[in-house]
Amino acid sequence: MKHLKFFIFLCILTFTVSCGQQKRYIQYKVEQGDTMRKIAKKLDMNTPDLIRLNPDVSGDPIPNSFIVVPQNKLKNYRDKGTNKTKVTVLDSVSDSNELDESERLLEELKEKFVVYEVKKGDTFYGLNKKLGVSRGELLLLNPELSLGLKLGMILKIKKIPAKISTDELFYSDYIAPNTNLKAALLLPFKTYKYSSDTLTLKEIFTRNATLVNIATDFYLGAELAIDSLRKQGVSIELNVFDTGDRNTNDIMNIVSENDLNNNDVVIGPLYSEELKTVAANVTIPVVFPVYSKSQSEFSASNIVKTSPDKKVFREELERYINENFGSGNVIIVSDDQSENIQTSKLIKKALEAKIEADTIVKTVHVLSPEEGYIEKDRFLKILTPNTKNWVVIATDNNVIVSDVINSLISLPEETSVKVFTFDKGAIYDKIDNRKLAKIGFTYVSNDFVDETALNSRVFRKQYLKRNKALPSFYATKGFDITYDVLIRLASGNDLKSTLNEGMSMRVETKFDYRNSERISENKGLFIVQYNEDLSLTKLK
Repeated sequence: MKHLKFFIFLCILTFTVSCGQQKRYIQYKVEQGDTMRKIAKKLDMNTPDLIRLNPDVSGDPIPNSFIVVPQNKLKNYRDKGTNKTKVTVLDSVSDSNELDESERLLEELKEKFVVYEVKKGDTFYGLNKKLGVSRGELLLLNPELSLGLKLGMILKIKKIPAKISTDELFYSDYIAPNTNLKAALLLPFKTYKYSSDTLTLKEIFTRNATLVNIATDFYLGAELAIDSLRKQGVSIELNVFDTGDRNTNDIMNIVSENDLNNNDVVIGPLYSEELKTVAANVTIPVVFPVYSKSQSEFSASNIVKTSPDKKVFREELERYINENFGSGNVIIVSDDQSENIQTSKLIKKALEAKIEADTIVKTVHVLSPEEGYIEKDRFLKILTPNTKNWVVIATDNNVIVSDVINSLISLPEETSVKVFTFDKGAIYDKIDNRKLAKIGFTYVSNDFVDETALNSRVFRKQYLKRNKALPSFYATKGFDITYDVLIRLASGNDLKSTLNEGMSMRVETKFDYRNSERISENKGLFIVQYNEDLSLTKLK
C-alpha cells in the first residue's frame, strides 16, 4: 500500500510538473547514514521542502531506498565534485506541445511583460488613463504602434521584474512530529468587571455586548489559529492572562506570580510599556501584536515586532516608485510640520539618487502650503500633459489632503496623475472612494484581503460558523499572528532562527523579518491601488 501511495504521488508530481513549470525530478539513492536533514543540506534545499516531496517517508529514509529530489539541486551537487550518486529521471512532459505557435509566443511574452489586448474604442489617451502609460512609452515597447492602434493588437505595457526564487523568498511551513507547545496570551480582558467565578472567557465575551474591542476579537482569532494547528497534530497549551487596566500593578503581578518562561512564547501585552516590562523579566520571545509609535524605543533582543515602523512604509514606497516610474514628474506634497518637511526631503533625496544612478529623466518637486492651502494653479505649473505625473502625499493634514485630491480630480483631459501615500490614515476613509479611484490612489499597507483566496475564504467561513459573526480586523490579526508564530515554533527550531528563513503569507498579513536589526521587526508590506470599479488591487 505504501508503494502504491508513493506511485500515485509520483504520478501527481509528474502531472504537476507537466503543467507549465517544466521542472524535472529524479530519484536519489539514499546512502548509509543519510537523514532527510543531511540530504537537504547536501542538496542546498530546505528540509521541509524535501519532506513535502516525499510524504511516504516517515522519519529517516532507509539506506539504498530512493527519494524524490529536484534535478537541478542534484546536478548542482554533482557539479561540485560528487559523481557517485545514481539517479533515475522521472518523466517530465512539457506543456509546449499542447499549445499552438501563437499561444506559445503569447505565453512567452507574458513571462517578460505586462500585456494588454486592444479593444474596440481604445485610444492612446484612454490607455494612458487606464494603464498609466504614455503614448511615448507604448511606442518604445511597441514600434508597430506608429501605424496606429488596431483591434486585437497585443501591446507590451511594461517589463515584469525578475522574480526571486520561491525557495529564497518564502518560509516553508513544516511541523515536526510529536510537537508540544506552550504559549502565553496577555490581553486586557478586564474580567474583574464580571463578578461570577463560574464564567469562562468565552461566556464573558458572549455577554459583552460590544464584542468588537481589540482584546476579545484578537483572542477569538488566536483561538481559531490554535484549533487549526491542533487539527494538524500540534499539541498546544494556551495560558491566557488578563492584564486588566493600564497603569496598574496587574502586569507586574502576572510576571511575579507566574513563571512565564515555562512557555515557548508570550503574545502580548497590547501596551508598549507593559510589553517592555514583560520582555525584561523573561528570556523567551515576546511578540508585540499591534503598532505603537513607542515601539521604536524597544531595545530588548527577545521582542518581536509584528507591525512595521512608519519609516519602513516610506522606504517601501520609495522603492516602488524607483522600480516602476521611469520618466516624468514626481510631486511631493508636504505641510509646515517639521517632521513632514524632513520626510519630504528624505523622499526627494531617495528618488533623486536613483535618477543619478539610472540617468532617467525624472523631475522631483516638493509643494508646501501657502497660508495653509495649495492652489490648483501651482499643480498646473508643474504637471506635464501627455506624460507620467505621480503625486506623493506626505502629510496627514485633513485640509491639505482633501484640497489636493479635489484639485487633482478636475485636471485638463490631457493631463493625468496618479496619487500615492505611505501613511493611509483615517482622513482617507472620509474621502469618497470614487474620487480616490479616479486618481488611481495607491498606498502602502501592512494588510491586504484577497477575498477570493482559498485561505481567506476558509478562515471567514470557520470564524463565522464558530462566532456567528464575520471576523474584524483584529480577529484576523489575532489569527495571522498566532498562527505564524506557533507554526514556526512547531518546526522544532527556535523562533528567532525561523524568522530569518524567509517571509510567510497568512490570511491578510505578510510576515518578513529578514534583514532586521537586533530586534526582530516585520517589514512585510503591500502596495495597494484603487481601481475604477472601486475594487482594490495588490500591486506588490
